[in-house]
Amino acid sequence: MASSGSGYDLSSSTFSPDGRIFQVEYAHKAVENAGTALGLRCSDGVVLAVEKPLITKMLVKETTGRRVHTVDEYAGVAITGFVSDGRQIVNRAREEASNYDETYGTKIPARTLANRLSAYVHYFTLHGALRPFGCSTLIAAYDPATKEHSLHMVEPSGVTYEYYGAAAGRGRQPARTEMEKLSINPKQVAAASSAGE
Repeated sequence: MASSGSGYDLSSSTFSPDGRIFQVEYAHKAVENAGTALGLRCSDGVVLAVEKPLITKMLVKETTGRRVHTVDEYAGVAITGFVSDGRQIVNRAREEASNYDETYGTKIPARTLANRLSAYVHYFTLHGALRPFGCSTLIAAYDPATKEHSLHMVEPSGVTYEYYGAAAGRGRQPARTEMEKLSINPKQVAAASSAGE
């Protein structure tokens, strides 16, 4: 079958004959064409960084769309892709964190926040009247109950994974290559130090 949309790209709920959902692929393409966002999980926290492309020299930098946001006292997100789509995900993250705190009397764990945002993003890939979000979200959070911090990334398809280092956007591949050179995975560091003894 042809790889072009051929009518299968009109709805996010229609699979092409070769099993693809073109609307989700278009959302991934929007992220690939945007500025780079990366996150690194370190021994004492998580670092989030974003590239904020200047669309025109006439733009005032301080007034353009923010790409790193606070969710609550212990969580923050970085977005890349369509900034307006990212703002909706940030608002949803804030609602989820607030509702969890009101319901359970404690801050939302990072994995729970990532899973809830993932489900929200995935919902927009299921219905023909909606379109997938054209942004990826990096979630950095600290869990005071377990005294651990974590980094998660939610992709436009609604998939989420936990990472030691993650990148999205135009410079994703070079950033990943450089992060792989770092010793940020504690399991790899332990294996390397025990092998060197």
